[in-house]
Amino acid sequence: MINFEEELKKFHPSLEVDDAADAIHQHDLSDVAEIIVGMLKDERLRNDEV
Repeated sequence: MINFEEELKKFHPSLEVDDAADAIHQHDLSDVAEIIVGMLKDERLRNDEV
């Protein structure tokens, strides 16, 4: 049978995961809503120019 307490003691997160998390937190990423709002504004500006 698996001893979960012992397995958790052995666990070490992957360095790649830590590096990825740091890179993600260091960048100001736009979420989907911000992207859609920007696209709608651009489309309205194009329609107003015509």
